[in-house]
Amino acid sequence: MTDFTSTMDTDGVVTLTWDVKAKSMNVMSTAAFAQLSDMIDAALADPACKGIIITSGKKDFAGGMDLNVIAEMRAGGAGAIFEGVMMMHKVLRKIERAGMDAKTLKGGKPIVAALPGTALGIGLELPLSCHRIIAADNPRAKIGLPEIMVGIFPGAGGTTRLSRKLGAMMAAPYLLEGKLSDPKSARAAGLIDEVVAPETLLARAKEWVLAATDADLVKPWDAKGYKMPGGAPYHPAGFMTFVGASAMVLGKTMGVYPAARALLSAVYEGALVPFDTALKIEARHFTSVLMNPSSSAMIRTLFINKEALEKGANRPAAADQTVQKLGVIGAGMMGAGIAYVSANAGIEVVLIDADQAAADRGKAHTEALLDKGIQRRKVTPEKKAEVLSRITASTDYASLAGCDLIVEAVFEDPKVKAEVTAKVEAAVGPDCIFASNTSTLPISMLAKASARPDQFIGIHFFSPVDKMNLVEIIKGKQTGDRAVAKALDFVRAIRKTPIVVNDARFFFANRCIIPYINEGIRMVAEGVEPALIENAAKLVGMPLGPLQLVDETSIDLGVKIAKATKAAMGDAYPDAAVDAVLFWMADQGRLGKKSNAGFYAYDAAGKRTGLWDGLSAKFPLTQDPALHQVQHRLLMAQVLEAVRALEDGVLTDIREGDVGAILGWGFAPWSGGPFSWLDIIGAPRAVEICDHLKATCGPRFEAPKRLRDMAASGKTFYPQPAAKAA
Repeated sequence: MTDFTSTMDTDGVVTLTWDVKAKSMNVMSTAAFAQLSDMIDAALADPACKGIIITSGKKDFAGGMDLNVIAEMRAGGAGAIFEGVMMMHKVLRKIERAGMDAKTLKGGKPIVAALPGTALGIGLELPLSCHRIIAADNPRAKIGLPEIMVGIFPGAGGTTRLSRKLGAMMAAPYLLEGKLSDPKSARAAGLIDEVVAPETLLARAKEWVLAATDADLVKPWDAKGYKMPGGAPYHPAGFMTFVGASAMVLGKTMGVYPAARALLSAVYEGALVPFDTALKIEARHFTSVLMNPSSSAMIRTLFINKEALEKGANRPAAADQTVQKLGVIGAGMMGAGIAYVSANAGIEVVLIDADQAAADRGKAHTEALLDKGIQRRKVTPEKKAEVLSRITASTDYASLAGCDLIVEAVFEDPKVKAEVTAKVEAAVGPDCIFASNTSTLPISMLAKASARPDQFIGIHFFSPVDKMNLVEIIKGKQTGDRAVAKALDFVRAIRKTPIVVNDARFFFANRCIIPYINEGIRMVAEGVEPALIENAAKLVGMPLGPLQLVDETSIDLGVKIAKATKAAMGDAYPDAAVDAVLFWMADQGRLGKKSNAGFYAYDAAGKRTGLWDGLSAKFPLTQDPALHQVQHRLLMAQVLEAVRALEDGVLTDIREGDVGAILGWGFAPWSGGPFSWLDIIGAPRAVEICDHLKATCGPRFEAPKRLRDMAASGKTFYPQPAAKAA
């Protein structure tokens, strides 16, 4: 079975159709590259062939490279990676030159890429080697090079071609940020050449092939006198561009993402040499990135493991549990957000609140988000009307009849939740699954209010619901498999990423993020410079420092959590030093961003203006620890809690721990997650850090038994690739 098929029509136009039968979307494999190469050779050698169209047999063009190819190359070492990448360059360069004379640049055969839909990664790098790119006018299609998002960069010529096509500055958002565009936006930016009606795509491609001249086939970088748009590095304008780009990359990545540095180096060095040499430079930098453990960890977590969880890797073997009608109880920001993402996914929603005006405001939240989509040309008025028609805002629990899933999103008060549970179960059928959207309250405790505890489960959304991709599903002690399957099928339907954890205080995400925040606050109390704390966090890859994070989530919420935790733990409560700072801040009326006063100072518009100088007056600076010591404290506060959650059985799959950490609270994405980071540094080094921190900071940094056992045995959390034979 081949991934490409070749046909020639009566006018001599060859169409190469990419259609990977075993996949819902085309992905490129080593075998497929060889097939493509052979078919290009045959078409170029056939005198009857006037030109070539490369298109897809699916609704989309391609989703990227088959990651198994990357894994195979990486297993073979740096030499195998470099050779594999250069093989791809050779095939794409053959398409680009299309049989033309090397000196005169004449005599080639036109090759056009016809994209019916989404074209990502190699799905755009292949078209970039063609002489023209024509896309169907499909607003849902995404075109771009998102590799940087999973720890690599476009290594099949995309980096070199796009930077030479657009210039370094204009290419930067697509290369360094992984920006994706719809076809019309891609055409406006210069990524592609034409956008046509879907039904005319192949006809227009053929028309272009038959009309193309020798001049149409010569790429700008192959033409005599080519100059890089915006200027090459040695040009005054180009010099400023590259200096600015270097500063921008360092500012955004803090130097911890190897792919971003390597990409910028490939563009800079490649711009100084001829095109074919630039491809070799790109291949060498790509090889170095793939050999970096950070890259493999990011690919594993953000692509392979994330995709596996989204496809139901840990779903119980229950019948299909597709949600037909959803009830959402509570029309505040969480409930309104849940209603929006559900209706947007095609699910009928009943949004209940105690007050009709509140329920209507909840529905209005959906309308406001859709209006923003219309302004950005992402949503049509027809789509808006369709989504809004799926939401019924009401105060009447009887309207929940027929719902097969309820998500309760009322106040974090067990009594209120118990009352809601009773009302809902009186209104719905006996098979309806009930889910509580709680971030802290134990599900097993809440389930006591239910007559059907086996159908009671936790579904913890993160705020804001429309933007946060992670959903934490919590199994109570009596939660049954059908409830878990229903929750997973629901999360899949709304296109979010689920992790399934067992019931415990704070579940998994909050269990790990609270110690991070507390460690930052604890250092303030100890007399550590707040700016050092915040910058240490950012320099190790955390998106927000702990003090900014507590400002964003609100200081008074932290006080409530601290009081509840202390009441539950009694004398075992470990965070009195944190409370000294947190409670004092709340007493000063500094409740965080929402009050325009917290650990940070804010202007009248709510913009941060810097750390509040009152901190140093209350907590004088008495310590000046090394940067790495602060970073170790902040990282280990999170990582050790993740390991303990695994030991306690709260977390049952390290894949969920890594994916949940990055998507849930932004744990240093370059590391691949807490378990991947421990594998990168090695358990012996982790235990060494823990022992030092325990001696200097206290028993909270005691290395868990599992980590000590791994250090002694040489084991890792993830299986390590077999050593290559000498």
